[in-house]
Amino acid sequence: MLNLFACTHPPSTTIAPQRQSRRRAVGLLAAAVCITWLTPAAAQTDWPNKPIRMVVGFPAGGTTDVMARVAAAPLRDALGQPVVIENRPGASGNIAASEVMRAPADGYTFMIAPISVRTANPMLFKPALDIERGMTPVVSMGYAQLYLVARKDLKADTPQQLQALAQASPGQLSYGSGGAGTQMHLVGELFKQQAQVDVIHVPYRGAAPAMQDILGGQIDYYFDPASGFQHIREGKAKLLAVTGTHRSSFFPEAPTLTEAGIEGVELGNWFGVFAPTNTPAPIIQRMADAVKTTMALPAVQRSFSELGVEPIVQDTTTFSATINAEAAVLKQLIETRGISLE
Repeated sequence: MLNLFACTHPPSTTIAPQRQSRRRAVGLLAAAVCITWLTPAAAQTDWPNKPIRMVVGFPAGGTTDVMARVAAAPLRDALGQPVVIENRPGASGNIAASEVMRAPADGYTFMIAPISVRTANPMLFKPALDIERGMTPVVSMGYAQLYLVARKDLKADTPQQLQALAQASPGQLSYGSGGAGTQMHLVGELFKQQAQVDVIHVPYRGAAPAMQDILGGQIDYYFDPASGFQHIREGKAKLLAVTGTHRSSFFPEAPTLTEAGIEGVELGNWFGVFAPTNTPAPIIQRMADAVKTTMALPAVQRSFSELGVEPIVQDTTTFSATINAEAAVLKQLIETRGISLE
């Protein structure tokens, strides 16, 4: 039990005035120290004691939303309080990020998002949100590679053949993306830069319509965010390679672009949890531990695999380093290629 009297100084009637004054000052300082020590601890030891809000910056049914909903129940079990998913779609996650940045840093508002919200959005949107200062990474939840998928009748079966075809006919081939500024678009531009090809970008409103035009032959290729697995397996589109530093566990026969001779195209989709800046460190750590426990559950891993997402957990420090490394790559790319959303 907490002894409040340990934070006070007993009165004295026999102490000389100067000594009494000094003792009074020391007593006041000790009381101030006790108050400073007790207040944050008392605020954090009973966290959480009410439902936790998890904001998602994309529509219901998308990859980020499904990930959040799959994780919600296990997180409730780990934390002892409901985890309520709130969708705030728009501006590639910026609307949700803005809301989270304005929320109290008390451990009751978090955001699940792809790290492009932190890496690319501040460089693409004007005026830019200062997300680096306004939100802090908590923990990663998973990683999804991007898949270089071509229409089935394209006269290229490997990345090198695609590169040669594009170099032989500058400006004639086209690639699709889920929209300007999406990871699909940025990786597409990174591929153009590293392969030294001139290809037309065709933005769509999401990955699904881009895949439909791959199937219909309207565009030549695109970087699929793990949404077209069925079409690949059925032979309706062909997989040439994957991004990243390792082969995909879903299609281990497909080489990475680096293995295929086109280096430097390693970006995929990292997803993670973010919190308002100044959220107390013990709360950040407990949420990170709860996510780690959740990601180890076989049922969660199966659900993530169905989305093409590997349940890879990085702690706060490692996740922050991953974000900073990707931001540096994208900064160079966006500036060099003159990419904007206007």
